[in-house]
Amino acid sequence: MTAQNFDLRKYLDRIGFEGKTDTDLPTLFALMRSQLQSVPFENTTVQKKQTPSLITEDIVDKIVEKGMGGYCYEVNGLFAIALTTLGFEWYFAAARPMFYPAKRPKTHMVVIVSLLGEEWLCDTGFGGYGLREPVALAKNMDFSQDGDKFHIEQNEDGEYALSSLVSGEWQKQYGFAALPQEWIEFSLANHFNATHPDTIFTQKKLAVMQTRTGRKILVNDTLKLVENGEIVEISMLYKDALKEHFGIVL
Repeated sequence: MTAQNFDLRKYLDRIGFEGKTDTDLPTLFALMRSQLQSVPFENTTVQKKQTPSLITEDIVDKIVEKGMGGYCYEVNGLFAIALTTLGFEWYFAAARPMFYPAKRPKTHMVVIVSLLGEEWLCDTGFGGYGLREPVALAKNMDFSQDGDKFHIEQNEDGEYALSSLVSGEWQKQYGFAALPQEWIEFSLANHFNATHPDTIFTQKKLAVMQTRTGRKILVNDTLKLVENGEIVEISMLYKDALKEHFGIVL
């Protein structure tokens, strides 16, 4: 996964990354955290009735050069380009969103890194109550990240499911098989998410970004600031909230 216009130094500056860039776990953890806390998960392109480009150079230009965010294919795509540049071994996996009332196709994309004899689930593009740092895949495990509680389980078919504890209740976020997928395989899912009237991306204006102790969640004109488990809800125009809290100017 490469892009001709990708400059590692510019990317690291974009995500506010400082420190060593070795091909090891500390770098992987710091890289994912830094991107999650600086690059918003957002759907402004879809809300303009456009389908986000999966051309890697376009993704770099949008996020690194123009300071925008994106949804899973874009932000995880950028993360994968950085991983390639740094020498990590990784692959894409297709994931099924599980928070809808009915079963959905596998339209989400995650990155799985192979390191130290283990496979690490990485995801910079889920929004909501997604991971805050990489996690090693296990058949059945509860774990916490900055106070957020998660659970991973593996069924008889070998597929994993990630759940988050939200407002005291476990909610399944997505399921996936640890099977490599090519970049081109997500072009149909990208079109579906960007155009189908039954997806959250066409129905609502969204922006999510993690902070050191929580996250910011913007849905239409309602902003939720989650810090240390406390939630403050603010009514605010979408474009104003994007600029003030996510650094995006429409």
